[in-house]
Amino acid sequence: MNDAVRRQMEKEPKKWIYKVMVALIVVALLVWSGTTVKLDSMQGSGFAIAKNIISGIFHPDLDLLLNFTKTGVAYLLLETMCIAFLGTIVGAIIAIPLAFISATNIMPKWITLIGRFIIIAIRTIPTFVYALMFIRVTGGGPFTGLLTMSLCSVGMVSKMYIEAIEDLDTRILESLDASGCNTFQKIRYGILPQLFSDFISTIIYRFDMNLRDATVLGLVGAGGIGAPLMFAMSSYRWNEVGAILTGLIVLILIVEFISTKIRVKLARG
Repeated sequence: MNDAVRRQMEKEPKKWIYKVMVALIVVALLVWSGTTVKLDSMQGSGFAIAKNIISGIFHPDLDLLLNFTKTGVAYLLLETMCIAFLGTIVGAIIAIPLAFISATNIMPKWITLIGRFIIIAIRTIPTFVYALMFIRVTGGGPFTGLLTMSLCSVGMVSKMYIEAIEDLDTRILESLDASGCNTFQKIRYGILPQLFSDFISTIIYRFDMNLRDATVLGLVGAGGIGAPLMFAMSSYRWNEVGAILTGLIVLILIVEFISTKIRVKLARG
């Protein structure tokens, strides 16, 4: 190390005191937070229940897991995936016009304000609230889950659509306009090619989210595998819980593998 480098390093401010102080503050906060944790309720029965839960999860009920009837894990997972898939598609289609009227680069400001207000209003209401409202209207079942997934998808998908639309390369549209292209041709050759990969990537990402949300929605009777999971947990049938969770893990891994392949294909053209 030459003298110039050494002198420069010696001039650098000594930050070790600052780092030590930050570490001490973090440790103090962790200790203070830990004082609120009370383990008085963890008696022997609690540990026994925890042992049964872990044992059941790691020893799933194979009869339920490999049951291909309507009461088996495979059928319920297929129903859950269909709810998530159809909900994503319906929500993505509804989100397209909302996104276009909310994009500031192609619509007047007063129209975009209306569109964004609608999107914000949709996103504000939690998924569970939508599910409970639709259950009152249509009753329990997969159709309720489909409606809930569709409406919940609109908010997030619209927001990401808007970002993609506002990032459009307007020079391409100007070139097409100068070439004498009509509106349909500008949409076909100037807008859609730029938006296609972003829209598909957004739909895939939302489908991943909906697949997990559809499982939770089943807890309130919106179809899918959530209700059997809740009943199994309420009845302390931990082997059945393990079978359902095993099926969910396998399904999510398969979907994640396929969606990753599609995203890579879209990114690389």
